[in-house]
Amino acid sequence: MWGYLKALKKKKKDSKEIIANVENLETRVAVLEEGKLEGFFVERSEEERIVGSIFKGKIQNIEDGLQAAFVDIGLKKNAFIHYWDMIPEDAARLEAEEGPSRSRTSRRKKYPPGEMAKRFPVGSEIVVQVTKGAIGTKGPRVTANLSIPGRYLVMMPGSRLKGVSKKIESAEERNRLKKILQRLPLPAGVGIIVRTAGAGARQTSFLRDARALIDIWQEIEKGIKEYPAPCRLYQEPDLVERVVRDSLTEEVDRIVIDSREEYEKIKDVISRISRRARNRIKFYDGRDPIFDHFDVERQLDNAFQRKVWLKSGGYLVFDETEALVAVDVNTGRHKGKATQEESILQVNTEAADEAARQLRLRNIGGLIIIDFIDMKSRRHQNAVYRTLREALSRDKARTNVLPISDLGLVEMTRQRAEESIRATAFTDCPYCNGRGKVKSTLSMSVEIQRRISEVLRGRRQTGKGKEALKVVVNPSVLERLRSEDEGMLIDMEKKFRAHMTFVADPGVHIENFRILDAETGTEWYPGPNENS
Repeated sequence: MWGYLKALKKKKKDSKEIIANVENLETRVAVLEEGKLEGFFVERSEEERIVGSIFKGKIQNIEDGLQAAFVDIGLKKNAFIHYWDMIPEDAARLEAEEGPSRSRTSRRKKYPPGEMAKRFPVGSEIVVQVTKGAIGTKGPRVTANLSIPGRYLVMMPGSRLKGVSKKIESAEERNRLKKILQRLPLPAGVGIIVRTAGAGARQTSFLRDARALIDIWQEIEKGIKEYPAPCRLYQEPDLVERVVRDSLTEEVDRIVIDSREEYEKIKDVISRISRRARNRIKFYDGRDPIFDHFDVERQLDNAFQRKVWLKSGGYLVFDETEALVAVDVNTGRHKGKATQEESILQVNTEAADEAARQLRLRNIGGLIIIDFIDMKSRRHQNAVYRTLREALSRDKARTNVLPISDLGLVEMTRQRAEESIRATAFTDCPYCNGRGKVKSTLSMSVEIQRRISEVLRGRRQTGKGKEALKVVVNPSVLERLRSEDEGMLIDMEKKFRAHMTFVADPGVHIENFRILDAETGTEWYPGPNENS
């Protein structure tokens, strides 16, 4: 079987593939287009994923000032819910009116003081769905506007909406799908939306998908009646199943999985949705790790560097801060044969496409600033802006992009449902405490001499004779003291009538040092209240 796969890999260079690497502690899924990494998802067994889960919770606090409430859903931190997300009808109306890219300045209904406390008194129960996981010190965000995704449909209990994804543009296809929706046997009080993947699907496929969603909703309704709050009523499937459900379209040639157990499970799931798609699921049992075989590992290593090189010779620099993510575009090694303006346009256009790809791969959310190379031509600015918008249209996360400013900056937001890949895969460096830099040896020499002077002045006031000090430093700092600052230290010894001995200790942090009495071993610096 695997010989066939290898031959297929060589034959179809323009294929779209989903590659799944399933291990004990971590599951990774890559989406490849023409062999290029276009999507990456990771899930770890010890990290509980709650986005998409439905809970029966209890109201803990009502905050009219915030126009929000806090709900106990059984986790360490209470969930946060806006007033306009507490009533399914209002949340559905807002979604329909403002669309998925609504901004913070959207006009939302204001609820007068006390109204929500009457409708949802403290201690009352509410059924909510997690839309954003806990990030940093903030708890999860939830909504009462429930949505249960299937392969071709999204079911919305409590809503009356019935429609077709706006990404399906063909008027003829939209009309066909709307007729199918009218014939689906749905329970009362349940809305339904046709997903983008539904374009071209047969009516029988929608019927199977609808029945599966109805079964899920009936189980949730049973839990609402029987289980006490707080409790979980529904949980999204594992990573591989979610990616297959959301990404398996006619354009996907195959899905390759290196776990026999996961392979059999996905084949069974797909068989219930689309029997034709079942043959596209392949099992990998090759000698090399699956991500190495498909050249995913190398692309991942390159993609998550701070500096990302472009084919033109330019490069991007990504810096994540607490407030925002900054993306800087530079010409780098680019040497265009055309005019300077055309060269800048080429680099910026390529950077716009790559920046959108990197945001997807890294799962970066929140406020993002892209600093393009300055362009004088408004026509060139608009061309780069259109390229960025087009590249972002492939992103499943919601984005809102403003035109390029006079300073050459693009301000945009990207929906943040979970921590970025960087935040989950990396921890702050224990040596630099996450700063990415440590003090230079020159800075440390200045600080050491300052502290020695402070100690010697204090000792001189006691009337004691010649002082003998022992200074313990990092080896790189000692090298600086010996090679460049020895004369200053000799002058200091003469000035204070002291004798100083410097000792290198590899175990001492480059930013730390100790000053001791050479005879008694008494430590003079750092003091008892200072960090060592």
